[in-house]
Amino acid sequence: MSNHPNVQRVADALRAAGATGEIVILDEAVPTAAAAAAELGCEVGAIANSLIFDGDGAPVLILTSGAHRVDTAKVAAELGITKLRRATPEFVKEHTGQSIGGVAPVGHPHPVRTHVDATLEQYDVIWAAAGIPHSVYPTTYAELLEVTAGTPITVN
Repeated sequence: MSNHPNVQRVADALRAAGATGEIVILDEAVPTAAAAAAELGCEVGAIANSLIFDGDGAPVLILTSGAHRVDTAKVAAELGITKLRRATPEFVKEHTGQSIGGVAPVGHPHPVRTHVDATLEQYDVIWAAAGIPHSVYPTTYAELLEVTAGTPITVN
């Protein structure tokens, strides 16, 4: 699975951005923050969920702590978006090239507007998906902001 095209695109994007974490291929799929935390032996809050939303027809990526839910009304108001709603699987695939459960912060066909949950800053190591539900990589809050050109946000 390490040669999966999505994993390779993520690895290439991370390398190009100067990221230091190595992608880990897991034996089991970890499509949820709880599953990833259990497999990795870390707090669920240290998992960066890559959630794609449909913001007035455009993709918006919110990297949120696995311990949080996104208050879409609050975030929409903060971002100046009329309506922010969970994207369909087809919308996610179209804009990221990846499927729900394995969406990485990087490696998309085109840049996606990205916001990073500020509470992730409390964790020394954050784990993010790497293109498929069987892959993750370690990173930091500062690195997530840098490699995604993301901006900090309070999601709830």
